[in-house]
Amino acid sequence: MERISSTPRQGWQKTVESQGLLYHTPEGNPYWDESAYYQFSMKQIELIESTTNELYELYLNAAQHVIDTNRFAELGIPERVIPYIKKTWDSEPPSVYGRFDLAYNGTEHPKLLEFNADTPTGLLEAAVIQWYWKEDCFKSSDQFTSIHEKLIEQWKSIAQYIPDEAIYFVHMDDYEDWMTVSYLRDTASQAGISSYALLMEEIGWNRDDKTLRDLTERQITAAFKLYPWEWLINEIPQGGEESFHSSLWIEPIWRMLWSNKGMLAVLWELNPGHPALLEAHIGSPSGLQSYAQKPIFSREGSNVTIVDGARSTERSGPYGGEGYVFQALAPIPEFSGNFPILGSWYITDQGAAGMGIRESSSIITDNLSRFVPHIIS
Repeated sequence: MERISSTPRQGWQKTVESQGLLYHTPEGNPYWDESAYYQFSMKQIELIESTTNELYELYLNAAQHVIDTNRFAELGIPERVIPYIKKTWDSEPPSVYGRFDLAYNGTEHPKLLEFNADTPTGLLEAAVIQWYWKEDCFKSSDQFTSIHEKLIEQWKSIAQYIPDEAIYFVHMDDYEDWMTVSYLRDTASQAGISSYALLMEEIGWNRDDKTLRDLTERQITAAFKLYPWEWLINEIPQGGEESFHSSLWIEPIWRMLWSNKGMLAVLWELNPGHPALLEAHIGSPSGLQSYAQKPIFSREGSNVTIVDGARSTERSGPYGGEGYVFQALAPIPEFSGNFPILGSWYITDQGAAGMGIRESSSIITDNLSRFVPHIIS
């Protein structure tokens, strides 16, 4: 695993914009960064791929354990949504994707930092933008990404479960979210699925028949949401729970389990010493001297504290009310002041599909971290 400096393509801004990446230099700060790239051997990529597939199986077992032993309270999950989590877990409604964030230095085993199983972003960059960069700059090299093709295959496989043969794609009024949803709509379209775009705030509730409606009063029978379940459940109107859960939602509400960082502790409890896991505990460090303190629910590195012996680094934010998980520090490599995190994508029913790399000048990855492409040597 190497980080290699490179010369950006002339006019790269217009190139990536033409491919859908408009969010490349937000507020003058580089997000897409092709002034460097990471190079991996095929053996390293095969290890990342197999680790991703294995982690998915570990999460399946861990979620079943939480449900069987009723450990929802430890994860800060409200009692009123537990029946819906159990119902969707048993009925297995369709899902699409997730992203495992891994620490990897090229020599030691990849270590799981967390699983973005509900609202992962960075998808277009990993699936499309870095591939075209590779084709322009390293055409004879390979890259770990089959995300685009596997997304289309997954949409094809779940098309039969979508009522009315159309799905709403809903998200916040946010530029990055719009970009991610637009790309997902395109992959669904290539799979033959019609779709509508809708902001979360535009979803209406018909009090008479207790159904969800769009701005034209058309019933929303199926929706993909780029919006966290822990937010959505707190915004459902009194008496409106059944209306939200009578529609088909992707990702399903049981994904609240997987996106919950408390699952890191459950995974360690069930699989102590597993080479892909870091020791983790809910509520306290339990003897760990160096650790990351993470809110059970959080986004973009907010409210994360890194404690390394006597030193600590903290990032502020609005999260932490539901509690914290304490995870042993991972061996995150440093390349001349840059700390890379691998985002390894898993497409449901299709398996590990590729990766994107975010790097920052801090050990805590946040929304300002840069996306850097990669190749396989």
